[in-house]
Amino acid sequence: MQKKKFNLSGIFAIILSILILLIAIPINLIFSYADKIYDMTPAGKYTLNEKTVELLDATSDKQIEIYYLYEYNLAIFQSSPEFLPLYHTLDELSKRDNITLTTFNPNQEPDRASALDPSGILGISEGDIFVKCGDVIKKVGSERIFQKTADGVFEYAGEELIASAIKVCTSGSLPTVYFLTGHGEKSINDSYETYATQLKANNYDVQEINLDETGEIPSNTAIVYIVGLTKDITDNEFNLLSNYADHGGSIAVFASPCDTKGRFNNLDELLKKFQLGIDYNYVTETNSVNQLQDREAKQSDNYFRVQYTPATEDFTEDLTTDINYLISQGDYIAGISNTRSVYEYTIENAYIEKSPIVQNILDATTSKYTTKSTPMGGDTFSSNEAEELTGEALYFGYYSYNKQTLGKLILFGTTDVMDIDKVYPTISGTQYLAIFSNTWLYDTDIEMGIGNKANSYDTMHFADADEAQAVLRTFVIIPIVVAIIGVAVWLKRRYA
Repeated sequence: MQKKKFNLSGIFAIILSILILLIAIPINLIFSYADKIYDMTPAGKYTLNEKTVELLDATSDKQIEIYYLYEYNLAIFQSSPEFLPLYHTLDELSKRDNITLTTFNPNQEPDRASALDPSGILGISEGDIFVKCGDVIKKVGSERIFQKTADGVFEYAGEELIASAIKVCTSGSLPTVYFLTGHGEKSINDSYETYATQLKANNYDVQEINLDETGEIPSNTAIVYIVGLTKDITDNEFNLLSNYADHGGSIAVFASPCDTKGRFNNLDELLKKFQLGIDYNYVTETNSVNQLQDREAKQSDNYFRVQYTPATEDFTEDLTTDINYLISQGDYIAGISNTRSVYEYTIENAYIEKSPIVQNILDATTSKYTTKSTPMGGDTFSSNEAEELTGEALYFGYYSYNKQTLGKLILFGTTDVMDIDKVYPTISGTQYLAIFSNTWLYDTDIEMGIGNKANSYDTMHFADADEAQAVLRTFVIIPIVVAIIGVAVWLKRRYA
């Protein structure tokens, strides 16, 4: 009779499992007690990016205050997976000796919230983050911290935005928009006050400047505004602005019609650097169907419908897609008022990208343009040119971007979109476009190179359904076969 063998494999498996548990449990407790986290996500959602760390090390001598306006304590986010990236960002920042993190409910402590926005310009809502260093404060709106892509993927943008805010605040001043003075312009403390307030709400400082007096364009300049001038800029101003543009500067020109003798020769030359120009005319609409209401709620030939030139694949810049979408939703009206027309030079330059963004519209019945161009200002030659533009395709807004120098320019033929004495809801679309163009000219959110962080998922792509089913069968059948073989071997050898 064959002697029966005693199989110790089961006992060894039990002993091995017990040993693993005895080792794993203490290790887990130790790491839990130490609150040590290993971020295994490909995007590093739960750790600070190395660029953020470099920035924090470089600004370690600055006292930075971060305020998170939320109803609950930050610790509550530890049990909320969707908020974990923000929790870890703020938690890591708070560990820095020079950074103070404060969380409070703005609804329960309105005075404390108002201290962050004493002018009421930035606006305060629950979930906002404010970064403060010295007298400089920058807001990170709650709606921007977590973003949704066109594909429906949620991304975490908080670290990029907070790091950008820290860099701006520790620099000592906000990016400043300077309005040129000395040429008969209206003041940002009067007619343009509301527009200036909108700029401030987007984290710009806004000041006036007379370049002939200062003799230079300040280093903190984000955008130079030339608005509603009634006389030409000087030779000195032209040289300063030309040099500024040649070194990547951004300029916004709002050249409303004005009755002057002669051309704005220096302004013309400045615009020509960007291959753009202004017509010396005043444009009205003769077709009552295309006319809009003025501030007296009366139909006017000075207020009329326009269209915003759709972006194309031929251009890298896109300023009109957002406003066209909002207009399609009925949120804004595509209109303009009290405007001259502007144009582009047809000179070919591989470095300059330019495109119209506002133009007149055709009559739906006749397929003809019904705008009238009346000469205003300029000289005899420009007057003849203006008369020839009646019934032609006209443009009232342009952008131009020099890819070599990185200089940017926005050109509008009106100032009504920012003039509190002229603006009206029927031109709200162009007003939105003017405000939006500032972000294109100079984004107050400094690109830190961190980017948005999202979960990463492994995917498989198949040529067709047959290929997918074949792979599926492989992944199902093979494990089943292996399992059956394993069971068969075990049954055969269990009494061996």
